[in-house]
Amino acid sequence: MNLLKVDFDELYRRHLCRHSQFGINVLHLTAVIGIYFSLFGIGFALPAAEWVVGGVLTVYFLLLVANIPFRVWIATVLTIGLVLGAFLAIPRISVWIYVVMIVAWHRFQVWNHRVYDRSHPMDAFTEKYRKGFLLFVLLAVYELPILLNYLVFDRRRWRTHELHGPSASAGSPAPAEGTELKGEPAALKAEGEPAAT
Repeated sequence: MNLLKVDFDELYRRHLCRHSQFGINVLHLTAVIGIYFSLFGIGFALPAAEWVVGGVLTVYFLLLVANIPFRVWIATVLTIGLVLGAFLAIPRISVWIYVVMIVAWHRFQVWNHRVYDRSHPMDAFTEKYRKGFLLFVLLAVYELPILLNYLVFDRRRWRTHELHGPSASAGSPAPAEGTELKGEPAALKAEGEPAAT
């Protein structure tokens, strides 16, 4: 794993192993937006807040533009811009409430998996993406672009009754036997790479 250089398509396929259902992606996006809103609350409580927040966003956007499809980058920038605009438009509250909100939104994401519990084997990704602090940071950085890729640019997956990809009967040929990635459902490879390019 390298935070500065990622294979976005691979990271996206890994995401789909546990987030192939439409509902969980919508709920996760809601939580991520809530977390970003709370982070702005913490950031703007710091000295020289405009410079701190502006600097962090600049670095973040530069990191993303080098690693994700451009249209996903545009969607990410617009989404964060809307969240920032909403934050600036309402009265500020105690910074500690923003801290509590981050914890609450994280627990909300964990709860989502109790409702949407469909999962697929992740054998192809476990060796590279090992659990730990680096993976936590990696997912935190790229979660918003991944969710937007699914919800905005990969809507074909919505029509597959929340499975990885359309079945062969839906017009996409099934992959040849043995060509799917180890541990990756054939349904995912039937569609090929994610819609974002």
